[in-house]
Amino acid sequence: MRDSAVLHIKGRVLVGPDTGDAAGDIRDELWVVDGRITFERPAGARDIRLIEGWVLPGLVDAHCHVGLDAHGAVDDSTSEKQALTDRDAGALLLRDAGSPADTRWIDDREDLPRIIRAGRHIARTRRYIRNYAYEIEPEDLVAYVAAEARRGDGWVKLVGDWIDRETGDLGSCWPRGAVEAAIAEAHRLGARVTAHCFAEESLAPLVEAGIDCVEHATGLTEETIPLFAERGVAIVPTLVTIATFPRLALGGEARFPRWADHMRRLHERRYETVRAAYDAGIPIYTGTDAGGGMAHGLVGQEVAELVKAGIPARDALSAATWGARDWLGRPGLTEGASADLVVYDSDPRADVRVLTTPRRVVLRGRVVG
Repeated sequence: MRDSAVLHIKGRVLVGPDTGDAAGDIRDELWVVDGRITFERPAGARDIRLIEGWVLPGLVDAHCHVGLDAHGAVDDSTSEKQALTDRDAGALLLRDAGSPADTRWIDDREDLPRIIRAGRHIARTRRYIRNYAYEIEPEDLVAYVAAEARRGDGWVKLVGDWIDRETGDLGSCWPRGAVEAAIAEAHRLGARVTAHCFAEESLAPLVEAGIDCVEHATGLTEETIPLFAERGVAIVPTLVTIATFPRLALGGEARFPRWADHMRRLHERRYETVRAAYDAGIPIYTGTDAGGGMAHGLVGQEVAELVKAGIPARDALSAATWGARDWLGRPGLTEGASADLVVYDSDPRADVRVLTTPRRVVLRGRVVG
């Protein structure tokens, strides 16, 4: 065995959402042997450590940025602190939605979360935050998407809209033909494509071009929601980040008053937007936008925000656990899977706020928190 101790996790093991249509979604116990989950008591085990509580798969932050702060790429020490903060909050699987830093070294650290990378942001020239993205023009989009598809872990991240200095408001970044060709190339290379989008006008062209996911999606309306639902395009609302829109608007309204007013309106209807998306059947997953200007370790707060928007607690939990892991192609609490799990004092289905205070965090079979 890699570790001498066998872990015996006992209590209520939430293997699935327990919606009444799936057998075995709740188990009474599991064991961890050599870093992997088994539901069979290991024969001959002597050194057994008992951990009791309510158990979930390691949480998923499907939109974060390890290796990034407000000014751009950070050093390895700062990246490590960011990853540790997410880990200690129970986020053991991170989809890094764009970073200029090389964080591949994290993959060799058994004490740090698993990361699914989308390479570096791809933005239009002077249409995104300085030092974050490759800033290019449409004729180069396919080539850059191809490069990031090869560099990432099955995802590519576009900046779909940003402030247009000529109009003083949010505006789409890419012409339809360029983005269609770029998404087709990513798909040919086996990668999915997501895009940062705040505004209304950028959404339909991206969905019709074949995009797989949209980040933030604050501009969803009754016209575009059915389109997302029909095409199965997922959204990651990042409500903890959308909460900062009024502050952002205040800071930019002297120069861009139209943009500031627009951001406030998007903020005011954020819960209504997310609930309408849920009611239409759009897949929704948790993401915090950690990195940049947002703190890491907020995934529990994001789940609570989804509940506040009107999503039932079990579906909000699934957006951060069972459903999110399936979407990203990573196992949960299954026989033989890596033991990446979080233990809580009480039932998270009864009150999701317990997610902010894990009792124990187990990563790759080791108790790390």
